[in-house]
Amino acid sequence: MEKKIAVILGDGIGPEVTQQSIKVLNAIGHRFGHVFHYSYGLMGADAIDKTGNPLPDETIATCLQSDAILFGAIGHPKYDNDPTAKVRPEQGLLKLRKELQLFANIRPINTYHALHHLSPLKSKQLKNVDFVIYRELTGGIYFGKKELSEDQSTATDECTYSRSEIERVAHLAFQHAQKRKKKLTLVDKANVLETSRLWRKVVQEIATQYSDVTVDYMFVDNAAMQIIQFPAHFDVVLTENMFGDIISDEASVLSGSLGLLPSASVGNKTALFEPIHGSYPQAAGKDIANPLGSILSAAMMLDYFQLTDEAAAVREAVSWTLAHGFVTKDIDAINNYATTAVGDLITDHIERNANGDRRSSNASLNQSTII
Repeated sequence: MEKKIAVILGDGIGPEVTQQSIKVLNAIGHRFGHVFHYSYGLMGADAIDKTGNPLPDETIATCLQSDAILFGAIGHPKYDNDPTAKVRPEQGLLKLRKELQLFANIRPINTYHALHHLSPLKSKQLKNVDFVIYRELTGGIYFGKKELSEDQSTATDECTYSRSEIERVAHLAFQHAQKRKKKLTLVDKANVLETSRLWRKVVQEIATQYSDVTVDYMFVDNAAMQIIQFPAHFDVVLTENMFGDIISDEASVLSGSLGLLPSASVGNKTALFEPIHGSYPQAAGKDIANPLGSILSAAMMLDYFQLTDEAAAVREAVSWTLAHGFVTKDIDAINNYATTAVGDLITDHIERNANGDRRSSNASLNQSTII
């Protein structure tokens, strides 16, 4: 198989972690006989510095000509700390979602037994945690009309949703629920918000088409509590843009590190894959960032290409590094490995476990051998 992949390295640690994912994809290609062609584009603070535009037209064209997009991270302190900035890195990502109609963000939430001690929750609460959040991505308050009064004393952010926007992401969530535990939870605020009442009405109508899926409804404040108290009770979570942004970040702490979690943004034409963490500029260039969120996002890309065995090989290699303590500084502050070293270990594990050989990897690392 041959696939064209658009690569947007982005800001901060984005280039470092994405380069590890490319190494892993190349190892998958070598092991399974695939060829991945990469084309690079600019977005974010890097694009502003080089072109004055957070999303150049050339990047959009590159993405539209590709089978999928691998993205690093976005953001820079000089914009985060300047609320008056007219051009901001985040504008590039929001525009890209709109241009490519990436209307659904998918975030799997998993935990690893070896890392339970890093989570703020007790180990017993983390047992069997495995759920997926489907967040609507191109509507709601983030894309609504924004106004600031002339005297700058009153501000307005409009939240608008249409039936069609809700339907398309809801169908994806229901279809995924059918492949899992057949349970879907709609998270809204239907007791006070008109948009949430529309969400609930539309989802109730759609639910009749998926009679094998059990649906429950939860207000967002209750959902925020339940994710902490009973995270294993969730299967597929469906919600609107802002609520999804907040609860998916909340859920990410269950794993013990933001650097572990991947995501996919899918639409009508293509899909974008990125780790959920930010640009972490303090770590940029130091070779200490956790590449696993990006590498697991590449695994989601392989699933998108219907290369399920290949995706499983990536996840197996990631699990192997975690189980054996080959982790970055965010996971172990004392005994840790560099970003590039973790990428090399995963790449080596994939290549050495070809043809069904499941033995532990032997990897050369800085003139020494890890058994």
